[in-house]
Formats: sequence, structure tokens, C-alpha cells
Amino acid sequence: MNLTDISIGIGTWYMGEQARLHDSEVAAIRHGLDLGLHVVDTAEMYGSGAAEELVGEAIAGRRDEVFLVTKVLPSNASARGTRRALEASLRRLRTDHVDLYLYHWRGGHPLAETVDALEEAVSDGLIGRWGVSNFDMSDMADLEEIGAVPAANQILYNLTRRGPEYDLLPYLRSAGIGIMAYSPLEQARLFHGRNGKHLAGIAADLGVTPATLALAWVVRDGGIVAIPKTSHRARMEENAAAASLKVDNSVLAELDVLFAPPTGPEPLEML
Repeated sequence: MNLTDISIGIGTWYMGEQARLHDSEVAAIRHGLDLGLHVVDTAEMYGSGAAEELVGEAIAGRRDEVFLVTKVLPSNASARGTRRALEASLRRLRTDHVDLYLYHWRGGHPLAETVDALEEAVSDGLIGRWGVSNFDMSDMADLEEIGAVPAANQILYNLTRRGPEYDLLPYLRSAGIGIMAYSPLEQARLFHGRNGKHLAGIAADLGVTPATLALAWVVRDGGIVAIPKTSHRARMEENAAAASLKVDNSVLAELDVLFAPPTGPEPLEML
């Protein structure tokens, strides 16, 4: 299973943190797999490992259906720390490997040291490929300088966070680096206010929900995997529907009016 073959996945930020939601979160992930959402993204940071434990439970018996992604915290990304963190993640995830292991954001350890640790984990079969998250153009230049090519860069990207379109997305595409979009629905803030109402109107005209339209917009050009998080079965179905929704040029033009594209370079945003 390749990351580039998938457009909509399953995010798990904030999952595993409330006992009352445990069953619905596990059920939602499993329902997502049933719907063909095979990328499951998590991180050691999420709930201090609780999200990884939840994912491990949800995918038990279905590991071969999942393109599994997790991340190492910058504070752990030393030569030895990366391996320790990875092994702890594997235990929580109940698996012997992850398909993609991301450096969560740039930290204080030497970049070459972290990359060497990630490459070693690939050689040892603990990860399929390594990547980065929240890396801006200067960070990508630093990777290029040491001859390191990540499999993917996971960034904040949605209708209200379009800065990467100016330079980062074109760079990643030209370099053949996969793109993952986290918080593609802006944690539901996208649906509030005047623009949210206009978005809902455009979606209604298409016979879909605003979430489906917003996700279809994120993945409109291919080569991007959006990883929305939800603990609701119905919302998971809305997410899955985005994979087959084609957004035509007239709708794209309407959305450009509501959510203007960048006209120059902008700092990469993080949540």
C-alpha cells in the first residue's frame, strides 16, 4: 500500500484522552477502515501515547489493511532517543513496524543525527519510510543540503491556511515528496462565521456536506492525503465521501473568493 494511492485518511489528534469516548473512537476508526480509509495517523505526543494505544486496539487483527503513520517528538529525536521512542510507539500500537515515521517538528538535535537514526530504523525493518512534519521551505533546504529526502511532509493545510500553496506545495510536488494535510477542517472552525455559511450553501448546491466539500478541496489536485479526525460514524462517512467528489473550476473559483489564495510567501503555520 502506497501513501500516494490514498486521498483521505484518519487522524487521531485528541483521541484516547477521554474514557467516555473510548468505544466510539475505536468504532469510528474501524468504520473508517471499512469505508476504505486506510491511512491511520497518530503520534507519541497525542495523549502522551494514549492515541497510539487506542489505534493499536482499533486495528488489532486488521494491521495488513492499514498504512500506519506515527511521529517522534523533537525532544526524543536524538540518535538513541529516536530508537527508544519508536520502540515504545510500536509497543503501544501492537505492531512490529510502522509504514511511515515522521519527525514531528524541527527540534534542537542535529538534523543529520535524527535522519541517520531514521534511516537506521528503515534498514532494521522497524519503519517502511521516514518523513517530516511541519517543515517549511528553509527546513526542506536543510534536508536537501545533507542529501536527505523524506517520503512525506505533513503540514497544516486547509481552506483557511493556504500559505503552503505559494512555494512549499510546488516544491514538495517537484521533489516527489508526499504531502499530508493535518487539521484539514481547521478543527471545525472552518464552518463558523460568514464564510462558513457560504461554504455550507455551496456544499448544499452540490448535495454534500461542508466537511465533504472542504476535504475534497484539499485533495483536489491529487498527491495529498487529508487526515481529518472524528469519533462519529456519520462524520467518518462524510470524510470518506470526499475521496470521490470532484470539485469543478466554477466551485473552485467560488471558494477562492471566500478563502483567498496566497499572493506571496507566508510562514508555515502550526497548530
